[in-house]
Formats: sequence, C-alpha cells, structure tokens
Amino acid sequence: MVSGMKSLLRSKNFLDCRRIYLGCGTLLAVEIAVFLFMAAGTHGLIVPLPKPTSTDFVSFYAAGSLAVAGTPELAYDQAAHYLAEERATAAGIQYNFFYYPPPFLLLCAALAHLPYMAAFLAFEGTTLVLYLFVARRILDERGATIFLPLFAFPPILWTLGLGQNALLTAALFGAATLLIDRRPALAGLLFGALCYKPHFGLLVPLALAAGGHWRAFGTAVAAVAALCVCSLTVFGWEAWRDFFAAAAASPAVYDSGRVAFSGFINPFGAALLLGASTTTAYAVQAAAILAAAVLVAYVWHRRLPLPVRAATLASATLAAAPIALFYDLMLAAVATVWLLRAGGVYRLAEWQKVALTALFLFTLNPRSFSEVLHIPVGAIVTVGLTMLIAAHVLQDKRIVPRFAPQRGYSRTGA
Repeated sequence: MVSGMKSLLRSKNFLDCRRIYLGCGTLLAVEIAVFLFMAAGTHGLIVPLPKPTSTDFVSFYAAGSLAVAGTPELAYDQAAHYLAEERATAAGIQYNFFYYPPPFLLLCAALAHLPYMAAFLAFEGTTLVLYLFVARRILDERGATIFLPLFAFPPILWTLGLGQNALLTAALFGAATLLIDRRPALAGLLFGALCYKPHFGLLVPLALAAGGHWRAFGTAVAAVAALCVCSLTVFGWEAWRDFFAAAAASPAVYDSGRVAFSGFINPFGAALLLGASTTTAYAVQAAAILAAAVLVAYVWHRRLPLPVRAATLASATLAAAPIALFYDLMLAAVATVWLLRAGGVYRLAEWQKVALTALFLFTLNPRSFSEVLHIPVGAIVTVGLTMLIAAHVLQDKRIVPRFAPQRGYSRTGA
C-alpha cells in the first residue's frame, strides 16, 4: 500500500512533492549554516568568550561519572554535581540541573565510561539514527529521500546542539505507538522505558486503558518496575531518597525564571511568560492536562485508526507535560508524521496543510521568537498542533472506529 507520506507528497495542491523537497532542502541548508555558526561562536572561534561554555549533556555525563565513582546520590547534590560538570569540561561553566530519576542514571553511568566528547557523539548520534529509523517506519517510506524532510525539522538540530535527550524520547514514543497494535508487549516495554522522563508518560496509561490494550499496559508497568528495582539494586536507596528531595524542590527552579519562560512550550510556561502568577500558571496547566486527557480517552476508547490515535496521544502528551522545553518539540515531530500518515487516507484539508506548515516554521527558534514577539510561540505550536489533530478527528466523518475499518485501510494503518 502506498504510504500516507507518498500520497501527501504527490498531491498537486498546496504541499506537493516538489515544494516540500525544495522548501525542506533550502531550510536544512540554512539550519546547518546557522548551526555551524552558533557552534563556532559557542566554542569561542568567532569572538573570545568571557567564560567557557558547555551543553546540557554535561549534566548527564557528570551524573554518570558520580554514579561510576560509587556516589550516585551526589547527582542530586547541586554542589557536587556542578563540580563533576566542571571536571568533565572546564571550570566556570554555567550549571546544568539534573532532575532525572535513578533509572536514567543507568544510561548516564554507561556513557560515563567513555571520554566526554566520545560519549556526547555516541549518545546524540545513536538517538538520532533511532529516531530517523522510527519516523521512516511510521511514514511507511522505504526510500532514502524521506530523510531530507525528516532531518529538516528544526528541533533536531537544537537537540543535537544542546546535547539533549529529546531524540531518545521521540524514538521510544514513536516506536511504542508503531507497535501497539501488532506487538503490544514490546510496545508496553518501550512505553515503560519512558519512565526516565515520567512526565511524558502521563497520558499513556489512560490511552492504553481506554483502548483496552491491557497486555501493553501490563508490560509497561512491568518495565517501569524492573527499571526502578534495577536502579535501586545498583545505586541504593540513597539515590532514590535524594532524587525525591531534588524533585520536590524543582518547581522553585522552573517557576522562578531560572529557566527562561520563553523556552517553555506548554500552557504553564505560556501563562508565566504572559505575566500570570504561579498559581494561575499551575491552574492553566491543570486545565490543559484535563482537556488533553479527555481528548486522548475519547480517541483511544473509540478505537480509531492507529495514525489518528498515535498523533493524538503524542501531541496531547506534549501539551499536558508539566515541564516541556523547546527541544521537547521532537515529540511534535512524532505527532506530525503520524498525522501525515493518516492524511494518506483521510486527506488533510488545504487549511490544515497551511496551518501545519506555519507551525513547522514556528519551531525554527521558538525561544527567540517568544522573546522578540513577547508571545508564547512554543505553546502556540504545542496547543495548536493538538487542536489541529482534534479538528481533523472531529470534522472528518471518514475517520471511523477500528471495528468498522474502511476498505483498503488496515487496523494499523499499514
């Protein structure tokens, strides 16, 4: 069966094949040029820097080095963790926080056995390959040319440049949704692995329960339990105790402005950027979580085709996440490729294509756009994508429940 992406690309309307590849090729060339320029500036190759710089990856590496040294609990001690960051890079760098649960320390400790730069390249390179492989499978596209539009998505270069783990999150989430109907046990294991970033698994149990995916639900719970027990065995209770203490104190960091509000992409950050009080921001985020939960429960309970369910879950998860920063827009990429897959059968309207293109362009630099325009651009992308997918679900009468599939469209959308 011709993939959703191929059908969409061959459309002679707004987004035809020529326009997509020409636009993405031009955009990618500009992105790479800007990326190289910023990398050179970050390393003092353009003008001298007043102090050394680092990436977010140093936080992971420092935590791993402390775990390897037999003191994993110190990953949650900011003074000790900062000293480890300086040992890995240079004295005087800006501190990068570490609020990940001990299961993530298992990966960090493995990376810390490598030299810093080798660990950085291994982690970012591997997660990039995994994400691109999963995205191509979602689109059901066998050719290598599909990598051009996939790689042109701006948050990929932001994630690579900052040394973040958003590509890993997107790969796990995308692979889990890809396998949920065909191999539910494996899908559950992949969903369970997201416990290293638990706020991105917030709506997963609801989706699995609403859709009756109890086998996946069970293996997800088992995977979380196994990772937690493994980290408890390897690192001891002290690491978990100090993680809980650090996590309890983390809201003071996020709602105080120590992490720029312009970098947030959820309703919580949008409210703070617009000048709302902390209480109001939390109330807005709670309302967003409730609305996202209702949408996910509705779509998954109706057992709609997989591309629709997966796109809804990925976009709603991003809107519901209590903490989500601009590089986390990689999860929006997962939602988008699933939406494009669905568009191969349930054709996207021209206005939906225009809206999707606009949201894509907003991801070029949502943090800077927010600072210049004084509007929460990241949250506009996140909420806008969720509303676009919801509109597609509610307005297109051809989208029917899984137990009454359309001719030529399988239960999995393959």
